[in-house]
This record gives sequence, structure tokens and C-alpha cells, in this order.
Amino acid sequence: MFMGEYTHSIDAKGRIILPADFRQELGVTFIIAKGLDKCLFLYGQQAWEDLAARLRALSLVKPEARVMNRFFFAGARMLECDKQGRFLVPANLRNYAEIALRQDVILTGVDNRIEVWSKENWNRYNGEVEPDVTAIAASLAELGI
Repeated sequence: MFMGEYTHSIDAKGRIILPADFRQELGVTFIIAKGLDKCLFLYGQQAWEDLAARLRALSLVKPEARVMNRFFFAGARMLECDKQGRFLVPANLRNYAEIALRQDVILTGVDNRIEVWSKENWNRYNGEVEPDVTAIAASLAELGI
């Protein structure tokens, strides 16, 4: 399980240090993909296979299923960290998540994945959802959460 929030910088070559707390759990090779809310998702092999299986199970007759399959698979890449614990964020994914070179990024552990956010997008997102957290929690209570 991934949890916690870390601030790191993306270097001039598009690399980010993966926090040591995340490295062992993520594994030697991992997948980076577009995430929801303008962030990136990092998945270990098993979590990615679980997601891929659920996406494969969707009926391709439904336009929404085709959209979600393209969204997650088209930009996904398999990565490894270098000896310094850094991973390279491909340019197309940096553009999607609005992550500029030499900028601070936020890495958050969210159960079975790690999210990578531009610091600006993370702060904006939190500013938007924090006032509604109590109401959201109340609406999820009927689901047993």
C-alpha cells in the first residue's frame, strides 16, 4: 500500500527521484500512465495487470469503454529507476500533467498507485476539494466507507 506525500523537483532531463519509501513496493519495473484530474499514475506490475484486466473486460461496443482503454493504454510506458532512484517522465506525459522541467512535483501514495502532480495542480485540486470533504464523506457513508 502506498501512502504519504512527497515534494521533489523534476530535473532538466525530465527525471524525478522516487521516494525510497515507494521504491521497494513499486518494484524494479513499473508503469507510468495518464491519470485522472491531470496527474500521472505509477503502478507496480500486479496493480497494472489488475487494472488492465478490468479494462479488457469492458465491452468495446460501448464508446466509453474504448475511450478509457485508449486513455490508459496509449500513453502508458514501462519504466525503471536509475541508480540514483530517478525515473524519466516521457515528454507526452509531462505535457498532459502540466509538469514543467525544473519544477516542483508532488508524489502521493494512494493505496495501489502513486500519483505524480505538478505542484500548482496539486494545490489547486486540494483547494477545490477540501471544502467538500465532509459532504463527500457523508455521501460515501451509505457505501460503508
